[in-house]
Amino acid sequence: MQIATKKLTEMKNFSANCNDPSDNSLVVQSEDAWGTEKVHILLVDDRKENLLSLEAVLDSPEYHLVSVQSGEEALRCMLHQDFACVLLDVQMPGMNGFETAKLIKQREKSRHIPILFITAISKATEHVVEGYEAGAIDYIFKPFHPETLRLKVEGFIQLYRKQKQIEYQREMLRWRTLELMEAQKKHNDTLLELQKSEALSRTIVETSADTILTLDEERLILSANPVAETMFGYRPSEVVGKSIDVLLSMLCSDELLAADGIVETVAMRKDGSLFPVDVQIRRTMIHQKPVYVCSIRDITERKQLEIERKHHYQQLEKLVNERTQELMLSQELFQKIFHSSPCLIAIRSCEDHRYIDANKSWLAYTGYAYEEVKNLSEDRLLLARDPFQQERAIDLEDTIRNEKITYITKSGEVREGLLSTEKINIRGERCILSVVTDITERVYLEKEMARLDRLHLIGEMAAGIAHEIRNPMTTVRGFLQLEKNNEDSRHFQFVDIMIKELDRANTIITEFLTLAKNKTSDLKKQHLSQIIEQLLPLVQAEASLGGKNLLTKLNECPEVYLDAKEIRQLFLNLTLNGLEAMDSGGTLTVKTRMAGKEVVLEIADQGPGIEEELLDKIWTPFFTTKEEGTGLGLAVCYSIANRHHARIEVETSEKGTTFSVYFPIEIK
Repeated sequence: MQIATKKLTEMKNFSANCNDPSDNSLVVQSEDAWGTEKVHILLVDDRKENLLSLEAVLDSPEYHLVSVQSGEEALRCMLHQDFACVLLDVQMPGMNGFETAKLIKQREKSRHIPILFITAISKATEHVVEGYEAGAIDYIFKPFHPETLRLKVEGFIQLYRKQKQIEYQREMLRWRTLELMEAQKKHNDTLLELQKSEALSRTIVETSADTILTLDEERLILSANPVAETMFGYRPSEVVGKSIDVLLSMLCSDELLAADGIVETVAMRKDGSLFPVDVQIRRTMIHQKPVYVCSIRDITERKQLEIERKHHYQQLEKLVNERTQELMLSQELFQKIFHSSPCLIAIRSCEDHRYIDANKSWLAYTGYAYEEVKNLSEDRLLLARDPFQQERAIDLEDTIRNEKITYITKSGEVREGLLSTEKINIRGERCILSVVTDITERVYLEKEMARLDRLHLIGEMAAGIAHEIRNPMTTVRGFLQLEKNNEDSRHFQFVDIMIKELDRANTIITEFLTLAKNKTSDLKKQHLSQIIEQLLPLVQAEASLGGKNLLTKLNECPEVYLDAKEIRQLFLNLTLNGLEAMDSGGTLTVKTRMAGKEVVLEIADQGPGIEEELLDKIWTPFFTTKEEGTGLGLAVCYSIANRHHARIEVETSEKGTTFSVYFPIEIK
């Protein structure tokens, strides 16, 4: 049908003034068009003068003359143009007129074109018959009468034009028929759609859960669907013709008709009961008269649900408020515990290892500022469980409970603690809460208590057995001295050795007794530097014997409470140890200085240093790294410092070791 419409449009456009396809003037216009249009006439003759003669005879503004000089050219022209008639010479070189005519008639498009043979030679009857058999309409002999030729050609032209007019009218009739068929189909389709729409509308109205009414301009009910009886108690026939105010008495009808959208109001049933409804009215035109379609929906259940939902929402809101208060209280408690806890607490993200927060104790113990930690992914708290393992973060461990660890602070200090970790969720982000209880001081006190317990035990042993050992040793030494004076003795050579060993044993016992806890010290307020200066010549002499140097820096310091005898023993033990630790050419530095409210004695050597794993053992009695050492020297120093309420600190490296003894100016 679309193709038919397109063709019909093309045919209509043939005439510029033809706008109405049903107008009968179309045929007249087409006839006028065919009468004024130039027609094509093909002239075929091998002699140019003959063609000029024909053109002169047939010259007319209504004709378009096409002249060719061979059959081949004529056939080529037939392929490109439509001709009203052909004037064909019979005798031509190459393809003659008969052959050309036969080929023209064989072609479907050109077989109906009239052919007029014009010849001056072939006048025989057999030639004429052959020409008619080849498809000629007429046979004209030269010389021809010009007027006769013109009239014959005019007659063929008139037939050609009539034929074209008939073909055009037949085509117009065919396309007009197609147009009518298409219009009929559209009409049938439209009618079917209307029927479907009407059936669908009727079904919707009858099956709708809403009451659907139609009203006129006077607000009178024109129709009502069956739901009206269920909703209002009225049969449809009872409300038809009545005002809508019967059903919607609580709403002004004028206001209702002018309302745009859904209006919530109150409706009244036949029994007088009221119920909430949604009303929607739309205006339409039927037979050029306004009609209103009114939809009424019962919203009683919805209102009830809204009430219940509102009540439920209020309960939920109350519950949320209570829960929010609980969460705020819990958060406040957590914040207080978090920030005021003496433990080191930090929160890190499991995703990017970012520090989310750290409490004051964490910052105070580690030495970092809050800005150095907040939102940084770099590990700040490192763990060194094993000296042979690489340092690693300890606050990303999963589920640890009171594991004893050592951690490194910003300043490089190694401290000890108990680590516990727990996975938590903060706003959908997985995090780890780490808690470190610092036990560095407790561990130090435990070690000190253990060391003091060992010293106490050794002191009690020394006090109990030293006297009993010294008495027989004194007797033996006396008899050995008498034996030494006897020049006749055969064992004279061994007496000196035995006396020397007895003196050495007595020295060990004397140092052993120094460890006794119940040993009393005669503390007097005096200058530390004065006691040190008395012993410097002895230390200088010892250093010179080994090819070593002694450097002293004794600053002026206030008096402190000292037992001069014990301080001399402590000083000699530390200086002699320092000299023994150095090779020839080394320098031993002795210095006194002030540090706050303490006087400090520093003895620094340039030896190889003390191995880290031995630092905790050097104060233990009888522990020594020397081949002939007793292992009591540093233990005695520690005991003397303890009786003077002083403390000893050790700093060691590959460049040497420094022992620093801190004496308080005032004893509490």
